[in-house]
Amino acid sequence: MISNEKFAIDPEYLQSLAIRYREAYSKAQPFPHVVIDNFLPENLLDSILNEFPDPSSVDWQKFDNTSEKKLASTSELQMGEATRNLLYKLNSSTFISFLEMLTGIDGLVPDPHFVGGGLHQIESGGYLKMHVDFNKHQKLRLDRRLNLLLYLNKNWSEDYGGHLEFWDKDITRCEKKILPVFNRCVVFNTTDFSYHGHPEPLTCPEGQTRKSLALYYYSNGRPAEEVFNTHSTLFQGRPGEQLQQENYSEIDFKTILKKLVPPIFVDAKNYFRKS
Repeated sequence: MISNEKFAIDPEYLQSLAIRYREAYSKAQPFPHVVIDNFLPENLLDSILNEFPDPSSVDWQKFDNTSEKKLASTSELQMGEATRNLLYKLNSSTFISFLEMLTGIDGLVPDPHFVGGGLHQIESGGYLKMHVDFNKHQKLRLDRRLNLLLYLNKNWSEDYGGHLEFWDKDITRCEKKILPVFNRCVVFNTTDFSYHGHPEPLTCPEGQTRKSLALYYYSNGRPAEEVFNTHSTLFQGRPGEQLQQENYSEIDFKTILKKLVPPIFVDAKNYFRKS
């Protein structure tokens, strides 16, 4: 087990992980990803878990609609010292080099603002329906490429649910389910086809919550085939499931239309607009 200090400065540990998992990462389905257990020193995560704020102890950002029911916080002022220090390490040059070697994506840039990330917490009955993430950082003007999720749930039972699910690009079937157990790290590519979420409501006991840290990484430019257009988070119902889409912006509707309307009609519409 590596020490807290060694993790912060030793690239050899991270390099060994990247070498061990990079081939599996590139070949993973339904999109590139990896699940790494026992990722960090347990005493480090114990410190973070001990200072993780309760649902009522800080001013959480609350989401409560048909697509998501969760709590989130990006405020460093609401984080304990151990949590802040770990997030800084996960945004460091050493860690970015690890992610680049693991994923094959060069020129990754961390987000010091933790937009959409930071602390996540879901109470009993909460959920996060299937979605693809926003693909452009509005402040940094960069393209979102990777998600990293680090789970903090000790003694988490399979019966509680809360599995992170990866679905195929047509939202017809679940390809993988990942239980959010303590010290499990998940890294995956984010594109307009990387549908993920935990769509079933949690059934954990009252007072117990699904806790995680979330970090996102960006680049200046990306392969054109990974996206249709700039958009915010797009939720998609599973077969037979209806979700309200009233929060979508105009640009989101354009993205949806591009997915549904054959290209010849889109081109004709643009042609007549110019005429």
